[in-house]
Amino acid sequence: MHGLFRAAMAVKAVDGGAQVLGGLALAIVPTTVLTGLANDVLTRDLVGNHNGTLAHHLAGAIQDFESPRTRVFAVVFLLLHGIVKLGLVAALHRQIRPAYPVAAVVLAAFVVYEIIRSFHTGSIVLPFFAALDIITIALVLREYRLLPARSDQQN
Repeated sequence: MHGLFRAAMAVKAVDGGAQVLGGLALAIVPTTVLTGLANDVLTRDLVGNHNGTLAHHLAGAIQDFESPRTRVFAVVFLLLHGIVKLGLVAALHRQIRPAYPVAAVVLAAFVVYEIIRSFHTGSIVLPFFAALDIITIALVLREYRLLPARSDQQN
């Protein structure tokens, strides 16, 4: 495995683990605690001017998160996304050949969903995740193309 691919897989593993932990935390921690923490961040100007763009997005996220539907979406998305990433990283680490195209397709599906969801919600975080997934797709496909060459060299 090439260094950049290893680094991307390490980032995806950490990201996947953080998403699983975040999903579990969102499922367990009461909404009032989470919205209270976010309101504290806003009222103490910890994200800059309370009328600024970041504060505006955080305030909108707080309001959206109070909806049980949004909370369930966030929990399911984080858990599913994290578990799938961890599984794919494990398969790619073991160089299981069929996992490479599967990883590219699954990540592409996440990219499409993240972009569509960001347009509907105005999220500034989802496009960032989509960009990381696009970079990872490119690295996965590059590594996949190099697999046969490595297999031939090892024989």
